[in-house]
Amino acid sequence: MSATVSDAPGSLRPSRRAGLIEQVIEQLRSQITSGAWPVGERIPTETELSQLTATSRNTVREAVQSLVHAGLLERRQGSGTYVLAASELAGAVSRRVADARRLDVLEVRRTLEVGAARLAASRRTPADISKLRELHARRQAARTHGDVEQLVIADVSLHRAIVQASHNPLLVDLYENLLDSLQENVRVNVTVIAPEDDDHSALVEAVISGNAEQAATEAAAFLDALIAGSDRDGLIDLVVCLPVDS
Repeated sequence: MSATVSDAPGSLRPSRRAGLIEQVIEQLRSQITSGAWPVGERIPTETELSQLTATSRNTVREAVQSLVHAGLLERRQGSGTYVLAASELAGAVSRRVADARRLDVLEVRRTLEVGAARLAASRRTPADISKLRELHARRQAARTHGDVEQLVIADVSLHRAIVQASHNPLLVDLYENLLDSLQENVRVNVTVIAPEDDDHSALVEAVISGNAEQAATEAAAFLDALIAGSDRDGLIDLVVCLPVDS
């Protein structure tokens, strides 16, 4: 005869201690997801956390270990425990990306960005259009002045803005977490090209004008070029295009 809950009293009920651990886990998770403990920052010691949460060190230790398994925290021998990711999704993506081929990851990014560009062209708001124009102008200015650092920042911001203009929260979260993981393995290559060869103007204008298919085509063209320069030595080539001297 199969056992029932009444046959084994309490066996399927969370203990008072387990409930306390869950409370501490939620307290610590809240500190991480709210940004109070930023990614890369060392969290308080077990003793400090025990005092802050008014619980035992054993309870704190189990709560921290749970968040380590979830990918939010990382223990470093002799150094302490650090915030590894801002959410379980970010942690899961980071772990998966770390074990994946660069080419495979870029193909996923291509899928997300092409779909996002198509949606953005259909859903962009006046505020989105204003932001895209501003970021594109910033990118163009950095490119004209040969400012590689600002160009990379503006380029990433522009791509993020296009994805955000899709107004699909899940798509935005997936893209942000994937991009954050990718950036740990990016190598910047500076390439000198003619001004008319800059493909981002066409991408931005396609989104702004509401041409969904053209926006998807332009996004695909950019990422196909990125994919072509990847996976040779485990790094991703971020090709920064500067104009030729006039």
